[in-house]
Amino acid sequence: MKVLVVDDQRAICTALEVLFELHGIETLVADGPAQVLDLIAREDIGVVVQDMNFTANRTTGEEGVALFRAIRALDGDLPVLLMTAWTSLETVVALIKEGAVDYVAKPWDDHKLVTTVKQLLQLRELGHENMRLRARSRRARQSLAAGHDLCGLVYSSEVMHAVVSLAVSVAPSEAPILITGPNGAGKEKLAEIVQANSRRRDKPFVKVNAGGLPDDLLEAELFGAEVGAYTGATRAREGKFEAADGGTLFLDEIGNLSLTAQMKLLRVLETGRFERLGSNHERQVAVRVISATNADLRAMIRAGAFREDLYYRLNTIEIRVPPLADRADDILPLAQHFLAPGKRLTADARAALRHHAWPGNVRELKNALQRAALLTEGPEISAADLALPAAAPAAPPEELDRPAVEAALARAGGVVAQAAAELGLSRQALYRRMEKLGIPRE
Repeated sequence: MKVLVVDDQRAICTALEVLFELHGIETLVADGPAQVLDLIAREDIGVVVQDMNFTANRTTGEEGVALFRAIRALDGDLPVLLMTAWTSLETVVALIKEGAVDYVAKPWDDHKLVTTVKQLLQLRELGHENMRLRARSRRARQSLAAGHDLCGLVYSSEVMHAVVSLAVSVAPSEAPILITGPNGAGKEKLAEIVQANSRRRDKPFVKVNAGGLPDDLLEAELFGAEVGAYTGATRAREGKFEAADGGTLFLDEIGNLSLTAQMKLLRVLETGRFERLGSNHERQVAVRVISATNADLRAMIRAGAFREDLYYRLNTIEIRVPPLADRADDILPLAQHFLAPGKRLTADARAALRHHAWPGNVRELKNALQRAALLTEGPEISAADLALPAAAPAAPPEELDRPAVEAALARAGGVVAQAAAELGLSRQALYRRMEKLGIPRE
């Protein structure tokens, strides 16, 4: 990548060209605005170092402002470093608010200028690499969605792509699947994806909260009951296993089952046979079982609270759904998906969403968006409208480490204002953090 120097004073262009070339930075020069846009369109420009004052209007900087805005219109991600000896500070500050990365006063400090330009070039390259990776990831997601039924799942993160890829790859098998992960993370949605891409996709898909009922009612729920089997049983009742015959049974909250219920479930999983409550007539079903839990079943086994033989019967294949905090790239796409028609998120709302810890995961995010939509009258939803707990951010600004800041700058293509908004900081706060971490200003 090259740096483009724009200045109407040939001596300055030559001095900067020599300075940058001495430090291994390939440089192009333009003596005025007329050549700039053509060079940006034709060359691999990574940074523009732009004078603000040209001969036609030496003191006001009007040409410099116009040129900066033209560059932004052509390539909004291209870092522009302003250079001036005359333009008022107010003009420079206004352009920084519009997206200029910083300004350098003439005469400049060679070391500081070279360091800043190198950093900007590195960030630009990182930004391009990030865009290439994102494009590749997007193509992979599109390919997966084109060949499989993802049941409307919204995601953007690499970690979730790996989870979904595993789900669709094992879906055609008949193997029992155990889906683990925290409450609200999307375990049921993943079970739906497995079913939708299985050979049983056109057969029943029956869901039951396996830990939500006491043992006597759970037995009737799973296996059915005859008339008079229990108080109030005035008619024969088909159980979930019968209803799912030929298809798939999704047993949610499997970790909440009592040991008695676990023993009864194990028998039907081993044999496919069971009896309705109050009957001695044995029934046979062919059911694929997908189970889910937020519990650590291995720890429960060690504690004697979960049968090891049942665990291995359920867990031929395990799919773990990560918490939303571990897949931050999914937060904003999900938020847009849940956003009510006619509503839009402000920049501070997007930053607040990205930095909330989301202990309730996707379910909490959906509820937050629905609540905010109901409580706001206008079209915009701000961070205040979301009413997220003040202590919720997963990484408070004062704890941001160097990799986190550099990653945000890379995603923003070196645009500090954009990186600051993503990190939930003011531009000044981000500069202070960069200085503390030893990251040159850009």
